Amino acid sequence: MTETAASPFTEHIGKHPGEPNVMEPALLADPFTGYGALREQGPLVRGRFVDDTPVWLVTRFEEVRAILRDHRFANDPARAKGAAEGESPIDRLMDMLGLPEQYRHYLAGSILNLDAPDHTRIRRLVSRAFTARKIMDLRPRVEEIADDLLDRLPEHAENGVVDLLRHFAYPLPITVICELVGIPEEDRPQWREWGSQLVSLRPEQLTASFPAMIDHIHELIGARRAALTDDLLSELIRTHDDDGSRLSDIEMVTLVLTLVLAGHETTAHLISNGTAALLTHPDQLRLLRSDPGLLPRAVHELMRWCGPVQMTQMRYATEDVEVAGTRITKGEAVQLVLVAANYDPRHYAEPTRLDLTRQPAARAENHVGFGHGMHYCLGAGLARQEAEVAFGKLLARYPDLSLAVAPDALRRVPLPGNWRLAELPLRLG
Repeated sequence: MTETAASPFTEHIGKHPGEPNVMEPALLADPFTGYGALREQGPLVRGRFVDDTPVWLVTRFEEVRAILRDHRFANDPARAKGAAEGESPIDRLMDMLGLPEQYRHYLAGSILNLDAPDHTRIRRLVSRAFTARKIMDLRPRVEEIADDLLDRLPEHAENGVVDLLRHFAYPLPITVICELVGIPEEDRPQWREWGSQLVSLRPEQLTASFPAMIDHIHELIGARRAALTDDLLSELIRTHDDDGSRLSDIEMVTLVLTLVLAGHETTAHLISNGTAALLTHPDQLRLLRSDPGLLPRAVHELMRWCGPVQMTQMRYATEDVEVAGTRITKGEAVQLVLVAANYDPRHYAEPTRLDLTRQPAARAENHVGFGHGMHYCLGAGLARQEAEVAFGKLLARYPDLSLAVAPDALRRVPLPGNWRLAELPLRLG
């Protein structure tokens, strides 16, 4: 079941017959079926983004992966002149959201909107915090946090029912990323609220939360500069103060914003989506319980089967490009539909079947849930580890865990490109 929400973006639905809008209720309610049908129409389908921007929806696995690693497609529309000349798509979206002018450069300057060489420069500054060795060293702390949250779950139960999203799936990754970056414990509940408001596509929420978040980060940087520690924020401050050409003030603020939000939002919904999937597939749940060593492969399959991120942000052709026989002209936008690619029958046998053994052991991941190429998710390794810990400890701690509602009664938040629950009511046993 999917909630509906009022949005200025819904007014565009149906204006262009034959060009599906990503805000259409059917696509929000069941993106697996909806985008699956578009995938079978062709590898590229003409559609519309939330602000009515024309876009090529790229739906098949091979084409999605190819474009993700193709440097002829840029994240920054300014690099793709031609059809994108005039008002920037990012500016148009910020107009519709009502974002105050003085805060727009923080959103436009995000690492998510940058291309090489700026993207490479900024990514390199934080990549050391996400190496395989660093993540391995973090595991004992992740396990400690998970144990503490699971021990306290019964305290949150009402009539025997606890919301796993609120009391476990969210607190685990937000605690980990905030400790890594250096966000004080007392500020973390506010970050969670800001995060949910930021992705709501509701101007009245965004215009209040985004400026408050930016102002808060400036205050945090000022306080930390007076007492530097060994966290990532202190490292960024040192880099900025030593050489502003390596990291500007705006870049530092947007980097903190992106790391904290991206570092907990998607992982929280991977944990909640994955838990719901396991509880509705008892054969796979039994398999995982009988063989905890399967957890790394299971996390990959859950990321493919019910991953929280179902689209990338738009990319723009910097020159004329032909993809699967379709000509994309310079400046045109493409939207890579990960949910369609991850269910492509040309690449997967029985793609709709949840199979925790699908991912080959010790092989490169066989899905695009974390993206691919230059913009591959920086925190993918940390997210996988957190999910492994979460599923493993949850199932061991509560062997009689079950859904407290029928599967079709689970409420979803209607956000284009996202697959997330509003809550996950469970009985602990």
